[in-house]
Formats: sequence, C-alpha cells, structure tokens
Amino acid sequence: MIKAIVTDIEGTTSSISFVKEVLFPYAANAFPRFLAEHWDDADVQQLIAAAAAESGQPLTSPDSANALFQEWIAADRKVTPLKALQGKIWQAGYENGDYTAHLYPDTAANLNLWKKQNLDLYVYSSGSIAAQKLFFGYSDAGDLTPLFSGYFDTTSGHKQDVQSYRNIQAAIGLPANQLLFLSDVEAELDAAAEAGFHTCRLDREGSQGASRHPVASRFDEIDLASF
Repeated sequence: MIKAIVTDIEGTTSSISFVKEVLFPYAANAFPRFLAEHWDDADVQQLIAAAAAESGQPLTSPDSANALFQEWIAADRKVTPLKALQGKIWQAGYENGDYTAHLYPDTAANLNLWKKQNLDLYVYSSGSIAAQKLFFGYSDAGDLTPLFSGYFDTTSGHKQDVQSYRNIQAAIGLPANQLLFLSDVEAELDAAAEAGFHTCRLDREGSQGASRHPVASRFDEIDLASF
C-alpha cells in the first residue's frame, strides 16, 4: 500500500517550458546585478566557494562568477551552488509578482485529494529546496506548501543515482515499497525502482514512447490501488 508520494516538478506537476522559458532566462538576466549587489554576503560567498571547487576556477569577482554561472545555465548543469543562487533570484521574482509557477490543471486537485487520503507528499527536484518552496508557494493555484511534508534536492544526491532514493527513503522513514515516485524521466524512475520505490512515469504530451514503468498522462489517471 502506498503511504507517501514523492514527485518531480518539471514535466510532472508543471511544464518544462515554464522553467526553460521563464525562470531560467529571468535568473540569467538577473545574475550580474545580483552578484554585484550581494557579493559580500556570507551565504553568497559560501556558494561562490562551492562553485569554484566544482569548476576548478578561481572566482574572484562578480564578473568571473557570472561568466561561470551563465555557462552552467546554458548547459543546464544541475549543480547545487547554481541552483541555490537561482532560488535566491527567483524569490524576488515571485515576491514582486513577476510570474506565478505554472501547474498542469490536474495537479493541485490531485495533490489535495492525496493529502485528504492521508498520504504524505514530498518533492524531489534538481532545483534547490528553497526554489521548490517558492514554486509551490507562488503557484497558479496559490500556496500549496501546506500539502507537503518535505522537500529533497541534489543535496540528497543526483536524480539518476540509486543511492539518492535510498537517502530519501531513509529520511522519510517508510519502507521503500510504500513509496511512489512520479517523474517524466525514465532514468530517474529506473534509479528509484532499483531502490525499491514504486514508480509512475508522467507522459504529459503522450509522446514519450514505451516505458518500463506504469505510465499516466495526468495525475488523475494514477491508480494508487494498483501498486
């Protein structure tokens, strides 16, 4: 019996295009000013040091750091310091009302339904935990953060690594066979399944082809009793 659901964000609860076409360009455009204004902040310097260690480059000025982060954004690198800094920038955008986070029409209704069925809900995304909370706090459907029991990001491991899901299972404290992971990425689902999770691939456009996992195009097509 499923007792908790762990969901991805992009392509699962919401469109990939919102992140690619709204959030990423917003952060990319804001990075130079943000770094110049916050260069001496202790938390920003900690993330700059982590980025320097990750890249092997000495990041001694806002300009040098911005050049690296722009490269990582263009390459869609899923590294923790980039994601954390993007989250700080996106916070201002959400709070200023520059955008709200896109959700598929069935997402909020089913998250609320699953919560009413006493299922614990968690998020696992490559975006930072802070960014995840902003996403669901400023969504098209309003503040959904009260629905979630916890959030996981790359500090738990990369999403295609089996150990990441073992780490998440240990943090949740339920047996893996009581956990369901939702994602649109086959390799992530493979890793979760190897860790003992039940899995379901979201194919929102109906164009992803065959899968080794159960497939649904909407959350309300997911039959929890079948797992």
